[in-house]
Amino acid sequence: MSQQPLTLVSHLLCPYVQRAAIALNEKGVPFERVVIDLANKPQWFLDISPLGKVPLLKVRRPDGSEAVLFESNVICEYLEETQPGARLHPEDPLTRAEHRAWMEFGSAILGDLWGYETTQDAAIFEQKRLALVAKFERVEAALGAGPYFAGASFSLVDAVFAPVFRYFEVFDALHDSHIFDALPKVNAWRQALAARPSVRNAVVPEYPQHLMDFLKHHQAHLLTLAA
Repeated sequence: MSQQPLTLVSHLLCPYVQRAAIALNEKGVPFERVVIDLANKPQWFLDISPLGKVPLLKVRRPDGSEAVLFESNVICEYLEETQPGARLHPEDPLTRAEHRAWMEFGSAILGDLWGYETTQDAAIFEQKRLALVAKFERVEAALGAGPYFAGASFSLVDAVFAPVFRYFEVFDALHDSHIFDALPKVNAWRQALAARPSVRNAVVPEYPQHLMDFLKHHQAHLLTLAA
């Protein structure tokens, strides 16, 4: 198992970074966190990031050379395969494949959420809201007794969805989206994830203010609803 130093290259708001941070925290693995500004990407970052995106995980090999992993799901899978600590994937291959599929579904939700939070157009906002309702209805149907996606055990699916739900802690304080009105299992899951130390510690305490600043920068329609 790898015990080499790990560095997580991050952005303060990125939900994909949060996935990796949650997995690292769940594994109890020490790591260094380097935060960059995606609006002003440093050259050293562009030199090592093929897609120009975060997260990156810098891994020091035993011979002293450095590997750089990109894409959050790849990073999470690497951590699961190499690091000690709690297992975050099911042992059964079919169940593990189902979990990976739901991780991809979480990424699809983030696609709709991007338009929901950044658009200035009321019609697009409502379109994205309805798309989110439909997707979370799918999630509701897939959930069991909880408290987590797979029951009592925290998994990488939880690490993917926790950053999604974190957005709504800020959004719903501005305006009730009614997205979760008829989703009792999703609501219970949200609350369980919000209370998890690995989830809370995946962002800085100033996260809500950073997200508000982001909404103001984009002149988001969500802010007009709050007003």
